[in-house]
Amino acid sequence: MTGSKTSTKSSATGAAKKVPAATQAKAPAKRAQPAKAVAAVKKPAVKLSDAKAVPKPAAPRAKKSKSVPAEQRRNYVEMAAYYIAERRGFAPGNPLEDWVQAEAEIDRLLAEGRLGG
Repeated sequence: MTGSKTSTKSSATGAAKKVPAATQAKAPAKRAQPAKAVAAVKKPAVKLSDAKAVPKPAAPRAKKSKSVPAEQRRNYVEMAAYYIAERRGFAPGNPLEDWVQAEAEIDRLLAEGRLGG
């Protein structure tokens, strides 16, 4: 043999052939990615396990579960009915409708905790 390098490559038949090393097919070299691109791919921007809990927005207003005595509620409704009639200019109307409207308004205010002790 001469000074050239050769390697043995087997074929499908099992017979070995000597092929010069210079003519062997080489695998294409992988392209090196820039360090920044590799880091961006491997490292997620935000880890879900590291995420901090986001505070919930405050409730508009806490509802009070206190109920007022029946006599106090009646006084509230009476005053509300008076103001409903006053807004109407005390023109003739149905006092029962004024009372029912006043009850609905007072009950809503009580449920929201905006009225009563």
